[in-house]
Amino acid sequence: MAFSRLATAAIGAVTLAAVAVPAGAHGIWFAQRARQLALIYGVGADDLDAVKRLPLVKTVSGYDSDWAPVATRLRAAGVIPVVDNDEPIAAVAAVMDYGYWSKTPDGEWHNKGRDEVPNATLAEHNFKYAVHLTQVPTKPVPLLEGHMLQLVPADVAIPQKMGEPMKVRVYYKGKPVAGATVMQDYVNDPDEAAPAKTAADGTATIKLRNQGINVLMAIYVGETTDKKVDHEEYRASLSFVLPHAPE
Repeated sequence: MAFSRLATAAIGAVTLAAVAVPAGAHGIWFAQRARQLALIYGVGADDLDAVKRLPLVKTVSGYDSDWAPVATRLRAAGVIPVVDNDEPIAAVAAVMDYGYWSKTPDGEWHNKGRDEVPNATLAEHNFKYAVHLTQVPTKPVPLLEGHMLQLVPADVAIPQKMGEPMKVRVYYKGKPVAGATVMQDYVNDPDEAAPAKTAADGTATIKLRNQGINVLMAIYVGETTDKKVDHEEYRASLSFVLPHAPE
């Protein structure tokens, strides 16, 4: 589903200044903010300006429990973009093209390709994806259009207790991929010392870290024929909430 034009004042083109934090280090995921589902851009506890980056969001899609499409869009609500949907949704997904980034010898990152930064020590094209499950799925999570990298539960059922193991599978261009990194708690442990790596069948097993929101993140570096960069980096989140005990 194409990303809807915002009804609020036009945001205009985004110009991102050089930054010290690696451009690929950030990801996108969905989480609740003030009882609304919001699109988050950041890493760890850094919840950065996602509204400013809305022009980079290429698609947002909602689905019911049968994975049939539900009309869904993002709306800027103050400092966060929130999800608006016409009917109840069981899942929501987004695709962000974060563009070209080049690192210069001084350690700074610039929103340009190698063609504009010929002395770059590294140049990459960053893509970010997010899938959020608002309820325990009753059917396998399908591969979604436009998601070059996708992290899905390997089994239909998701464990409901913190500390339980969960098997996941990572797909790249629609096929299981080996060697992808899977982080089990992107929000609370973004510097995870020994993240899981996918096997030949694209699977990895992690432990659920939180009796609340869990944000898993798959990371994969793919080859490219684009001469402006050295490679393409993909980050794909899978987020869901484990219920807490009744109050």
